[in-house]
Amino acid sequence: MSQRVGRDGLLVTAGELAAELARERPADPGDPGEPPVLLDVRWRLAGPPGIDSYRQGHLPGAVFVDLDRDLAGPPGPAGRHPLPDPVAFQAAMRAAGVSRDRPVVVYDDSDAMSAARGWWTLRYFGHPDVRVLDGGYRAWTGAGLPVSTDEPAPAPGDFTAEPGQMPVLDAAGAQETAQTGLLLDARAGERYRGETELVDPVAGHIPGAVSAPTAGNVNPDGTFKDPAGLAARFAALGANPGTGIPVGSYCGSGVTAAHEVFALALAGIPAALYVGSWSNWVTDPARPVATGG
Repeated sequence: MSQRVGRDGLLVTAGELAAELARERPADPGDPGEPPVLLDVRWRLAGPPGIDSYRQGHLPGAVFVDLDRDLAGPPGPAGRHPLPDPVAFQAAMRAAGVSRDRPVVVYDDSDAMSAARGWWTLRYFGHPDVRVLDGGYRAWTGAGLPVSTDEPAPAPGDFTAEPGQMPVLDAAGAQETAQTGLLLDARAGERYRGETELVDPVAGHIPGAVSAPTAGNVNPDGTFKDPAGLAARFAALGANPGTGIPVGSYCGSGVTAAHEVFALALAGIPAALYVGSWSNWVTDPARPVATGG
């Protein structure tokens, strides 16, 4: 399969995806060349619900996946978007038609802020072939490609969730990474500095973390910067491929931090995700909090 960046099959453009979907379907499911399962992962922190956008129009054949319900467990001390239960995640993915031997493409409106969480969660639970639609739904419609309001009922998939296939951090691991490696804070700068906090009860950041807002990973149209540009950005922050320095990422609840992990992967830098992120960190008043730049 072709992709814009040539980096581990992480991205696919609208034109490339349209060509894949237009190919003649193989006679037997699971044959090489079978078109990808399309998952619509549109979501906004403050709403409205992504399902509303999906019902107004989506890629033909795409199935809506609810980030809050399907890509995370119930909110609580583990954070606002903790890891989903493996059994529940497996059931949700099978209901969406996901199988291990069939590729998956996830998308959101444009900038992959929520699609990357879909990519990361599927990879964490062991799916080997997941890509993000570069530029999302906006890129698809901008290319004049067809959309649909039909809600498909896909044949159940056979995906088996096998957790642990992507590196994760807990609070202790995040603190250690901030001290001995590089921990990137993917939130907006004002939240990192503690100037404002509209979601979590405490403002600030994990001491030693470096501010790296995810907005710096994408172009104005929501597509990802090229690998060289991303590599330069992360090098300036202290992350370089092949150094062996541990790199981790966190945000408010582990959604945009997955976007950071994805962008780091495009640059050839493996990174761990602190899934609980700030919403888990602040549940323990003994954990230190830093403010300012």
